[in-house]
Amino acid sequence: MSDRMVDDIVAVLPPLLQGLEALQFVARNLHPPAFDAVMEAVGQPELALQAARENVGAWPEDFAELRHHLDAASDAVLAGIAGLRIAQQPGGDITTVFRALRHAPRAQEALYATVARLPPVSSFFLPPELREDVALAERLAQPAAEGTGVIHGGEPGARGSFALYVPETYTPDRAWPLVVALHGGSGNGRAFLWSWLADARARGAILIAPTAVGNTWALMGDDPDTPNIARVLDIVQSRYNIDTSRQLLTGMSDGGTFCHVSGLRADSPFTHLAPVSATFHPLMAQFADADRLRGLPIHLTHGRLDWMFPVQTARDARDALTVAGANVTYRELDDLSHCYPREINSVLLDWLDGG
Repeated sequence: MSDRMVDDIVAVLPPLLQGLEALQFVARNLHPPAFDAVMEAVGQPELALQAARENVGAWPEDFAELRHHLDAASDAVLAGIAGLRIAQQPGGDITTVFRALRHAPRAQEALYATVARLPPVSSFFLPPELREDVALAERLAQPAAEGTGVIHGGEPGARGSFALYVPETYTPDRAWPLVVALHGGSGNGRAFLWSWLADARARGAILIAPTAVGNTWALMGDDPDTPNIARVLDIVQSRYNIDTSRQLLTGMSDGGTFCHVSGLRADSPFTHLAPVSATFHPLMAQFADADRLRGLPIHLTHGRLDWMFPVQTARDARDALTVAGANVTYRELDDLSHCYPREINSVLLDWLDGG
């Protein structure tokens, strides 16, 4: 790299990462009555990113791909923050916020393509508590194994498709834990993958993020999603060494509810269920297979501030599943609204490992 390119990267990366952190902060702390306070806490990270980009010069053709990824990530971050600003104006509402936050996974997907070339980016795609782990950084800096990284099964984001992450450190000589993470209503696996990738990368877990066959998961009536997930699982198990004693099915909102719907079936292959911010009807426990439920590890996470599915829903689920014989762990987060708390991932991986 030329000195000018290095200067450009040094100037752009910090505000780019700060802007992406800001989008993730809003996604984690979003609570409609407190939206203005959350935005005040974020500040104006877009200003530094805009200023840095204005001074970026021309790069040699050999680095066009790197430039493309950084530009795409920056564009997505700026579009996301701009959308949040619009949501603060008269006429803005929660749907405007959700649309704005869709830019965050797009930024992450573009930025992750640079992870092998830019150490600060590699550090960013780790849980915050592990970003200073030198041994982990050195291990992740090794050349990626073949057939690893982010892989799309079918057209990215298409209904019924899936996104897959295999840690670049994967080797077939041992069995790896599996996480299947289900997006919320109207979402897709391509975007939801990024809710889990940093933890899967750090801890060494294979991650599948399927996309529902319909607009959301089959919560009633015909169920095309369970056989589709089974199909995806067969594909991944045929290519990678999966530890069948550590197969976690988790999900957010509708995805969490579908954890109950599908995961309580007698033929479910999953050893652990972890619905997050999900709804639940006690009849689910009554109609579930009794042998399947007996001793089944289930981890429920819910926010006390949840405005879509009030927290009493989760408390009722805890009680009903416990009475039915499941081994229930219940976690209620005082500051969580109807959002995905990424900090729960490490907790769930410890639980999956028997901790």
